[in-house]
Amino acid sequence: MYQTRKKQLFISMKSVKQHNLISRLTLSTIALLFLFTLNLSAQGDAKNGKKLFNSNCAACHKLDKDLVGPALGGITEKRENAWLKAWIKDNAAFQKVDADAKEAAAYSPTAMNAFPQFSDQDIDDILEYTKPQEPVITAGGPVQTFAAPVKQDNTLLYILGAIMVVMLLMLFNLYRTINELKGDAPKSRSFSEQANGVWEAFKRNKFLHFLMVIFFLLMTAYFAFGWMSQVGVDQGYQPIQPIEFSHKIHAGDNKIDCQYCHSAAKHSKSSGIPSANVCMNCHMNISEVADDTKIGNHGKDILDKEIQKLYDAVGWDPEAAGGGAYTGETKPIEWVRIHNLPDFAYFNHSQHVNVAGQKCQKCHGPVEEMDELYQYAPLTMDWCISCHRETEVDMTENGYYKKIHEQLAKKYGVEKVTVAEMGGMECGKCHY
Repeated sequence: MYQTRKKQLFISMKSVKQHNLISRLTLSTIALLFLFTLNLSAQGDAKNGKKLFNSNCAACHKLDKDLVGPALGGITEKRENAWLKAWIKDNAAFQKVDADAKEAAAYSPTAMNAFPQFSDQDIDDILEYTKPQEPVITAGGPVQTFAAPVKQDNTLLYILGAIMVVMLLMLFNLYRTINELKGDAPKSRSFSEQANGVWEAFKRNKFLHFLMVIFFLLMTAYFAFGWMSQVGVDQGYQPIQPIEFSHKIHAGDNKIDCQYCHSAAKHSKSSGIPSANVCMNCHMNISEVADDTKIGNHGKDILDKEIQKLYDAVGWDPEAAGGGAYTGETKPIEWVRIHNLPDFAYFNHSQHVNVAGQKCQKCHGPVEEMDELYQYAPLTMDWCISCHRETEVDMTENGYYKKIHEQLAKKYGVEKVTVAEMGGMECGKCHY
């Protein structure tokens, strides 16, 4: 009896030690992930730092030579980040408590502006941009450059690594529980006995229950967010229209320009639905299709009836004397709208077609190949923003943009300007 109780006590103490070990490993993993996150944020983003430097610092500072203020290339090797942050945010107040700051202020008679609006992350980004790269070897010798490359974001790798560690902890904890349940049982057991052992181990292991609950909560949130993000995204939407109008025949085979029918796109927010009278400019004389014309499985007989639907709508009698005449009996064509943005999103066709010179296919896809039109693009906010980030502004054809580029952009060494850099990322441009 004494030996049994002693053995149970030993097993219990061993279990407590193993449980404490697992708890320490879990806490250590969380702490390491937290430190990785802090390390990532502390490094700074050189790309964002360049933008902040050009818009706030470049008027008085350069990286490679003195201007109104001293050269800032490699400044992090001369001053600590905490000192620089205090100086940038409010150098006048900092001079009252720091002798070095007072001495630095004597560099120029022009007082430096304070930037209290900068967050610590903003300053980290600027300082990351000022760090020197490896020297570039030229014919005249090594030249130090300061255009820091954009760092690679490894956050996802760290998160995946942390998940793998947690999964290993789960397996280790499950294995420990199985061993506790096995006791002195023989090692060779059947598959069903081993499966029962795993199930019993799972039921008894509270720590494993906790991890599984966290895992399922995260997975549920992931899939729920993914499902909700698709609400209102109608990519591929292809409704049945009252008349089978083929863009392939009109814009593709017959080379009719998009803006001949959608003329409002050049000077209006909406491209507009073309009036049936626009169709009649051609179809007063074209009352049937060619023998080899097809839309999907529809041949000449069915397509001729589609043209007759147009005649019925506008009140046109092709059999009337003199080559046809209007009867005065009209009815609307109830077209089904395909592309529809939410009310809180503003899109102007004329700005994109007339000013930016974008082709209709940029958003609507290869309409000249579509028998029945469908929504080609997702028309989501991410899709629009990606286009603004990638689309370059043509500075050569527009005199206004050319002047801005010569006076400002060239000063900061910017060779190409995207829509995003010209204000295309401002919230008020699309949401009001």
